Amino acid sequence: MTTDGVIPGAGPVAYSAYAAMVCAGAAAWLMAGAGDPPGRARLLLADGAEPVGRGLPQLPDRLRNWSLALRRRFDGRAGHEWWCLPGALLLAVLGASWIPLLLGIAAVPLVRRLLLRRRAVREARAREAAVVELCAAMAGELRAGRQPEAALLAAPAETTERFGEAGAALLAAARFAGDVPAALRNAARRPGGEGLSGVAACWQVAVEGGAGLASGLDRVGAAVRTVRDQREDLRAQLSGPRSTAVALALLPVVGLLLGGAMDARPLDVLLHSPAGLACLAAGALLEAAGLAWVARIVRGAEGAAEPAGGRR
Repeated sequence: MTTDGVIPGAGPVAYSAYAAMVCAGAAAWLMAGAGDPPGRARLLLADGAEPVGRGLPQLPDRLRNWSLALRRRFDGRAGHEWWCLPGALLLAVLGASWIPLLLGIAAVPLVRRLLLRRRAVREARAREAAVVELCAAMAGELRAGRQPEAALLAAPAETTERFGEAGAALLAAARFAGDVPAALRNAARRPGGEGLSGVAACWQVAVEGGAGLASGLDRVGAAVRTVRDQREDLRAQLSGPRSTAVALALLPVVGLLLGGAMDARPLDVLLHSPAGLACLAAGALLEAAGLAWVARIVRGAEGAAEPAGGRR
């Protein structure tokens, strides 16, 4: 590399390969589950220590505020899947072909589906955690001498807010002497909130038969917590196969990068010759089939451990 940052012998094709490598790295970051830092932090922390990345340098205040303002402005209008288009446009310009742009347009709905699935799983896990927190809070209030309705109303507001309208209906039923077990069963229909059906059963038995509600809530919370811990352990064990699959999927991009660095013009061959187009189509199909196969194996291993919101 020269003093002005130019790589000798590297033409537009080489820079196209570098841009492809950057885009592929972003895709690998997304596929590896970068949108779930809290789950990883729980696995890395053993005794309440601070997160490992806490000491890393932070962005300047002005740049961070500008980024947050952009996210607030465009979050409701466009999702992250639309970032496929600028990357595809860059590759189309550098490779002098419309094929990358067409592939980028086709990738938008696929990436959107992936992001929606990840979002549904995160929301289901949040509701599952809310069930555990609600059981613990209500049990503590009941042992302090409160009535069941008052104990439910005294629970932290953020726990019921995670159930949306069903949570608001649950609070209304407790406040205005409504049918609380029915409201709990309605909230239990939301993915991740299935444990509320056990809370409803304990509530109904306690009200009709005079049994202790606090002990029943403790058992329900412990059961939900056990299932959640088992799923976290399973996800930790599957992180290795996932990372291996992503690394193998990125090997063709590494080949393009090496070919561009050696000025072999791999993108010219792939995008501007019949044989290259045939190889590109066959490679893309095989790559998609391999990723789908690995995803199916991982989903089969996870089985019913994932909250219902993540199984589609």
